[in-house]
Amino acid sequence: GMHVHPSSPRETYRCTYHKKSQEYKLLKQEGSARRAEFTTNRGTVQTPAFMNVATAAAIKGAVSAEDLKTLGCQIMLSNTYHLHVRPGDEVIRGCGGLHRFTTWDGPILTDSGGFQVFSLASLRHITEEGVTFASHVDGRRIFMGPEESMTIQSNLGSTIAMAFDECVENPAEYSYSKASCERTARWLARCKKKMAELNAMPGTVNPEQMLFGINQGCTYTDLRVEHMKRIAELELDGYAIGGLAVGEPTEVMYDIIDNVTPHMPQNKIRYLMGVGTPANILNAVERGVDLFDCVMPSRNARHGHLFTSKGIINLNNKKYEYDMSPIDENCGCPVCSRYSKAYIRHLLKSQEMLSQRLTVMHNLWFYNHLMEDIRNALDNGCFAEFKREKEEILSTRI
Repeated sequence: GMHVHPSSPRETYRCTYHKKSQEYKLLKQEGSARRAEFTTNRGTVQTPAFMNVATAAAIKGAVSAEDLKTLGCQIMLSNTYHLHVRPGDEVIRGCGGLHRFTTWDGPILTDSGGFQVFSLASLRHITEEGVTFASHVDGRRIFMGPEESMTIQSNLGSTIAMAFDECVENPAEYSYSKASCERTARWLARCKKKMAELNAMPGTVNPEQMLFGINQGCTYTDLRVEHMKRIAELELDGYAIGGLAVGEPTEVMYDIIDNVTPHMPQNKIRYLMGVGTPANILNAVERGVDLFDCVMPSRNARHGHLFTSKGIINLNNKKYEYDMSPIDENCGCPVCSRYSKAYIRHLLKSQEMLSQRLTVMHNLWFYNHLMEDIRNALDNGCFAEFKREKEEILSTRI
């Protein structure tokens, strides 16, 4: 019959695992760029790192938890909103939490649901308490605020929970942005209080769940800095920069990062949410960011847009019809060691499911190994050189 997992090892954590005084350990710095280790109760992450997006607790493209290990992934990210709607966070809790449910044993970060509430849900109404909205699946009314988001994420049992925040569309009015920032800061204090309560409850899936706060403020530097200073006082496990890569010019994004990072705690991990291209990552690492996530490598892959050491290729192009070489001659991924461009192009054209699996695996390998190359460059003190050499090539469309 079915193989039943022994009861999850969380009981042993309770007595053997004590919060380490240093969860973020800076190993090396080059300019503002940081090479570090981030320790969680699910293992230590080498940073800078990229998180692979498993929206509904699976990477789109038929890529499993087992595959993620092969592809060099360190952290998996799942979406609180999607899992709350389906199958329901109570179901996942009943199945022992996300780690047991998916069999992924490394760290998992869950977003707060905020971004999806503001991007997917219709008919939303926002108050001081939280947001009422209609589910994108069946239209039923759902209310989510800081306490609800923390409860859902506690049920999921992720390693890292994100604070519930409002995602304001750029460009936004200054006055609205300011009021929103203030409310997000008040919500963050509520998140912290609720998480402490949940972590202390008997039977909590992950009693060492961490909380990251999110810096907001649209494209207003003064709001960004003021908000960052305010949330830094809460002494959270990590800090994210949210609300970027949503349509503002790249230079504006870099300028905001430049202004915010000096006010982010030196001894805490820094996460830039939803970013981005290889060039974005290189530029953000240069400015002191440690952690990234983006659906782009997997989403682009599924449409035949692939990252290579020489630039970006579109496998739908007719020029690859007879091309028996791999996607990237310099790539060590399981796909490039075996399959040709011609074959994968055929799979894409035929809308075979295997096309998504092979292309997504290649792009995720590419991203995770770009991060490894970045870490090696930082270890060797030649990151500036590495960035200069790679930034333009990796952005070139072939």
